[in-house]
Amino acid sequence: MAGQEREVKRADGVTLLCVFLMMLLIIPARLVISGIPMSITPATLTGIMLGVIWLCCQLVTTLGVAKGRNIARTALFLFACSQLATYGYATRNYLPSDEAAGADRTIVVVFGSICVGIAACDGVKNLMRLDVLLRFMTVLIGVVAFIGFLQFAAGFDVTKYLAVPGLRPVTDDGFVLARAAFRRPAGTTGHPIEFGVVCAIGVPLAAHYAYRAKDAGEKAGKWWLCLGIIAAGAVVSLSRSAILGLCLAGLVLMIGWPARRRVQGLMAAAVFLGVLRLVVPGLIGTLYSLFDSIGDDPSISGRTDDYASAGVQIAKHFLLGRGNGTYLSEKYGPLDNQYLGTLVQNGYVGLGVLVFLFLAGMWAAARARALSPDPVIRDLALSLIAAQSIVALGAATFDLLWFSTGTGLTFVLVGASGALLRVVKTQEPVLPPMWKAVR
Repeated sequence: MAGQEREVKRADGVTLLCVFLMMLLIIPARLVISGIPMSITPATLTGIMLGVIWLCCQLVTTLGVAKGRNIARTALFLFACSQLATYGYATRNYLPSDEAAGADRTIVVVFGSICVGIAACDGVKNLMRLDVLLRFMTVLIGVVAFIGFLQFAAGFDVTKYLAVPGLRPVTDDGFVLARAAFRRPAGTTGHPIEFGVVCAIGVPLAAHYAYRAKDAGEKAGKWWLCLGIIAAGAVVSLSRSAILGLCLAGLVLMIGWPARRRVQGLMAAAVFLGVLRLVVPGLIGTLYSLFDSIGDDPSISGRTDDYASAGVQIAKHFLLGRGNGTYLSEKYGPLDNQYLGTLVQNGYVGLGVLVFLFLAGMWAAARARALSPDPVIRDLALSLIAAQSIVALGAATFDLLWFSTGTGLTFVLVGASGALLRVVKTQEPVLPPMWKAVR
């Protein structure tokens, strides 16, 4: 309006993190930057740029970037130190060219992810901006789930047509596999298992925003639709990791939710499964068979066949591991367990730091929940705990950190939990209008 000054909204850390999430979730994981010897995705490059910007912001005090101790920040720092120590240990002597290339690429990818976590922890100014970040991430996960559902239902893989100038595919085909009579979609991720886990991560966050809109008296239909699409994506992935993650997240939410919402959640889950059974006949039976015949499943026995060779490598390099990225699946066999893979490649030091990273993120959210009297903040913290419990469980059922999308979301969640704790502890909450209405 005339005579009134307009507030200029400048880009901040959340803006840059949203750009990273766009790169991570919308651009197919199989597309990497052309002209670079190692396979680096645009999301990894964006994460490294975020790290450079964070370092520059730490040199001054006028840009609003948080400073000081934070348990999530400490965990990210220790994880970075363990990765550097392992890389130095692995490269101090001769490595075969393929293993050396794997170690070089992995250290770049890992530090790109660490930079994203630190940027999220220190670059979120207040609860309103954190809300923007998590909303945006939830919507993008919904887009990924919708793409995956198209792959599942119609066999239409839109990712084959997402040709981005300057990027090249590392494989000629997509990642749509098959199980029983159904297609196993991957969306824009690198594998159906990763797709299922990514969708499972979005379920507690989408449920938080759906219930929040409902409690505030606003139109919640779009969030319920988003929740349904994301949950459907997790189910049609036909992944044990996704189903187990959903069960664990549901247990966490049931513990923290009030009694009325528990009943509503159980009823909504029953209706969802009933609708899915009618729309996709045979899907629920296929999911049941994944666990009923788990003892005879060749995919399970294949995951345990390489434990003997892994044990030999652990005995040789028990402290710092043989080198992250040097245990190549095509050379030594797959290790579909991130904890075992970390023990082989990063040793007991790396495994301890990885577990601490997961626990630190959940503890930061739990501490923020304990400190805040605001029911909406407490529910958001509970949703972050549930999402990170899916990550921690998924790391036991597949090699989580080998896949870029799951890795990126893991570090965003840890950083967001640290940011939530920092804001709740150090400043008066700046709440969106919806939050004020609920209070």
